Amino acid sequence: MTNMSNKIAVGLSGGVDSSVAALLLKRQGYDVSAIFMQNWNDATGTLHGDCEWEEELSVARMVAKKIDIPFYFVDLSAEYRSRVVDYMFAEYAAGRTPNPDVLCNSEIKFDAFLKHAEYLGADMVATGHYCRKDEFTDAGGNTVYRLLAGSDTNKDQSYFLCQLNQEQLSKALFPIGHLTKPEVRAIAREAGLPSADKKDSQGICFVGKVDLPVFLQQQLKAREGEAVVIPRRFYDGRPAPETLEQMAEPVVYSRTDGIVAGRHDGVQFYTIGQRHGLNIGGHKEPLFVIAKDPGENILYLGEGASHPGLYRPALFIRKEEIHWIRPDQRMAPGDERSCLVRIRYRQPLQNGRLVCRSEGMYIVFEQQQRGITAGQFAAWYASDGELLGSGVINR
Repeated sequence: MTNMSNKIAVGLSGGVDSSVAALLLKRQGYDVSAIFMQNWNDATGTLHGDCEWEEELSVARMVAKKIDIPFYFVDLSAEYRSRVVDYMFAEYAAGRTPNPDVLCNSEIKFDAFLKHAEYLGADMVATGHYCRKDEFTDAGGNTVYRLLAGSDTNKDQSYFLCQLNQEQLSKALFPIGHLTKPEVRAIAREAGLPSADKKDSQGICFVGKVDLPVFLQQQLKAREGEAVVIPRRFYDGRPAPETLEQMAEPVVYSRTDGIVAGRHDGVQFYTIGQRHGLNIGGHKEPLFVIAKDPGENILYLGEGASHPGLYRPALFIRKEEIHWIRPDQRMAPGDERSCLVRIRYRQPLQNGRLVCRSEGMYIVFEQQQRGITAGQFAAWYASDGELLGSGVINR
């Protein structure tokens, strides 16, 4: 367990969650300091103006003063650009849809930020994530850390931490993981914290809410292409998939399988399952993106939320992309295990089966999943809410 003599650095963002995390640690007797991270200062494509981070900094300073803890500022924008934003641009350029918030945690908050905190003398770092951590000693006398879902099921953020490792968890604290959001706000109001009624941040971690196509056009050029609607009759008579490989393989369409219904600015600006921003009318039900062909720059669409092109029974993760938070839970080729899975933040946990093969991991779902998207993360949990591992969806 954490020793009270430890020095704790809180990543203080100016939001209510990290503010209450700092307050609780101070009340518990820890030697607490606050560090504000500036990770992005380019307002191109953002929807809230160019001074948002400065406003956050101002609130964070006031919170630290109110709590009476030392306050520091660190500029990690170079690391954030090279390790998160460049990765994000590269993934979109390849026709995939990345999750930069997951990388922000594993590469920035619990790596670059952790190193800076240690440089300032901190032993551990704390954040305002809604998740929990505990630990046990294994038969060999080694401490094993467990990452658990937050008690507030509406705010559980464990998914965003699905790429953390044992070393990172050993230095991490999540002081509000046992609380609900209303409880956190009540604590902040009772303490008179300046962030008590501040709205939750939205959008990309540290960048904010963005107009994604405008944001991506900083590096990715628009390239007009055809949007093709695939009719439901395309699936009539198609044999049901039988093997793991078939179940995890997306349907491949060609231009002649459907009807050209409009134009788009480049498949890299769209994601599987997307409904808004297509600007194509004349259909009884809404259109959804069901597939992308980056080579031919064709966007394939399906009409209606129940369109079969939106659903798939399985996904595949390459062996190089499999990550285990608990190495002792690692599976070997040939192993199978029932688990709970989510393929996006806030998605209710889904019943599934992990099937480990020499080439990677297949996840077969009890119910077909909507919008399985290459580049996103699949995270798998034990029945008690422990997050065991994750991987980048390959297909």
